[in-house]
Amino acid sequence: MHPKLSISVALCTHNGARFIRDQVQSICGQSLLPEQIVVSDDASADHCVELIESTMAEWQQHSQKSVQLKILRNEIPLKVTKNFEQAVMACTGDLIALCDQDDIWHADRLARMAAEFEQRPDLLLLHSNARLVDEQGLGLPGSLFYALEVRPFELEWIHSQRALDVFLRRNLVTGATTIFRRSLLKHALPFPKEWVHDEWLAMVAAAIGGVDVLEQPWIDYRQHTSNQIGARRETLTAKFHKAFALRDNTLGHRAFRIEVLLARLSQCGDTVPAHVLAKLQQKLTHQRFRAALPKQRLARCLPVLREALTGRYNQFGRGLHNIARDLLESA
Repeated sequence: MHPKLSISVALCTHNGARFIRDQVQSICGQSLLPEQIVVSDDASADHCVELIESTMAEWQQHSQKSVQLKILRNEIPLKVTKNFEQAVMACTGDLIALCDQDDIWHADRLARMAAEFEQRPDLLLLHSNARLVDEQGLGLPGSLFYALEVRPFELEWIHSQRALDVFLRRNLVTGATTIFRRSLLKHALPFPKEWVHDEWLAMVAAAIGGVDVLEQPWIDYRQHTSNQIGARRETLTAKFHKAFALRDNTLGHRAFRIEVLLARLSQCGDTVPAHVLAKLQQKLTHQRFRAALPKQRLARCLPVLREALTGRYNQFGRGLHNIARDLLESA
C-alpha cells in the first residue's frame, strides 16, 4: 500500500468573477477532494473573491466533507508568476495543483493524477492534455496538445524519462494542467522573474528527474479574449510572417533565462547530475550563437550552416523551423 498524499490547490485570480464560480464548483465536485484551496487574488477590482467564498459556503451546506479555504489578497498586483509563487508557498499539501480562474476540472482529475504520484515516489511533476472550450464552455476543435502541435516522439520521450530533452527544445507544460510535489519547491523557489512559473517548475523538475504526462484531457481549458496565454494552433500564414519578422532581443532573453536556470541548478549539488548541467551549457552556447548572428541575411548563411552541422538546431530547437527563422528574419 502506498501512503495517501494530501493535496492543495493553488488558485490565482485577477478580476475573475465571470468564470470563477464554474471553476470552484468543479474543484468541489472532485471524486478526490483536496484538503486545501489557497486563493491568491491579485488586486481584483470585481467581486471574484466574494464569489469564491459564497460558492464554497453553498457547497459546504450540502456536503458532509470540508476543504480548508485560505485567501490571500494583494493590494498591489504581483503579476502572474509572483502571484503563483505566493500561492504555492502558502500550500501545505504533499501535492500542489496549479489552478487558473477560468477553467473547469473533470471530476476524476485529482484522483487520476494523485494515483500516479502515490504509485511513483520519484515522480515530481505531472501535466496533461486539455479539452479546449469557448467562453460558454462549448467544445472547440482539437485539444491543447493539438494547438501546441505536440509530436508523438515528444510524448514518448517524456514517458521514457527524457522530459529535459523535450523541454530544452520547447515548453509543453501548461500550468493549468499541472500537479507537482511540494518538495520540488525546495529547489524551485523563488521563481525568477525571467521565467513563467509553469515552465520554470517543469524545467527544474526535469533537471532533477521525474516528470511525466497524461495524454488524456483532464480539464476544460477555456479560451476567451482575456486569456493570459491561451492555446491556438499557428496557421501557416502566421508561421510565414514570423519567419520574416524583425529580429529583436527574444533570443538574447532566452539565453539569459538559461543562465538563470544554470545558476540555480548549480546550487543543487548532487541532486542535479553533471550531464544535465552539461546539456544546459550546450543549450546556452546555442542560444548565444543565435542571439549574436549578424544583421545581414547573407552574412548569416555560413554560420547557420556550421551550427546546423553540429546538430544543435535539432537538439535545442525545432530544427529546420529555427534554421529558416535565423536565415529569414529581417534586421
